Amino acid sequence: MQIGGGSGFIVSPDGIVLTNRHVISEPDADYTIITSDGKKYESEIIARDKINDLAVLKIKTPNLNLPAVELGSAQNLKLGQSVIAIGNALGQFQNTISTGIVSGLSRLISAATDMSGRHERLRGLIQTDAAVNPGNSGGPLVDLNGKAIGINAAIVFGAQNIGFAIPIDRAKKDLEEIKIHGRIRRPFLGIRYLVLNKKIQEQFGLPLDHGALIINEGIPGDTAIIPGSASDKAGLKEFDIILTCNNKKITENETLEDILSSHGVGDKIELEILRNKKKINARLALEEA
Repeated sequence: MQIGGGSGFIVSPDGIVLTNRHVISEPDADYTIITSDGKKYESEIIARDKINDLAVLKIKTPNLNLPAVELGSAQNLKLGQSVIAIGNALGQFQNTISTGIVSGLSRLISAATDMSGRHERLRGLIQTDAAVNPGNSGGPLVDLNGKAIGINAAIVFGAQNIGFAIPIDRAKKDLEEIKIHGRIRRPFLGIRYLVLNKKIQEQFGLPLDHGALIINEGIPGDTAIIPGSASDKAGLKEFDIILTCNNKKITENETLEDILSSHGVGDKIELEILRNKKKINARLALEEA
């Protein structure tokens, strides 16, 4: 039996809880929620968002009327703005509060997800100098109005006062998806591709070092364009290079996946494509993965 601790916060009176996906890394495990008054509740996992390192749980006890954290927005955050981080510091100091400021925006990091050393790429994060310790993951980052503007997610080991939080707007989008569809839906283009850089440019003799090269990576049975997908219907072809998506340049720092993560199923997008040294445009509607 393994026992671990993390943080989370209630976002609706009936017991919906937000946390990080890496906090509930084992989908078949049992998770007990302990509220600030010491009460214990059994919970079930509603959804896990592997792209944004978010997870949603539901307390199993019926007819609850719990105090919930009001959700704000991270869209208008300013550098230097005061924030408060709340969490279960080190997995044992419940409701630890630390104060600080927003010290960076739109940060891109590679974070370890568990003790095995696996990493995942997290983009568009809020950087804060509020003390965020192991065990704080999943707790809220709030503004001075008490509204959650982020979910504490990662720290830089060996450094002081460098923590990162996922903007709350992504969690709000997930919650809306669950409310309407009962699950988190993910947009799907239906292609296999490589994100270009100088090394891949030289390897394939390509004319540029940015974009997304549509290519079958040699796995038996795979195709570069998934038959019947939105990309197939829009006429995309293997060896096309997608340069931009909705006028956003595709690079290693802002990949096609990064850009699509801000869109939903059914959204219409426009791609600028380089094919046989000519630029063309393709328009398509995103389908569900």
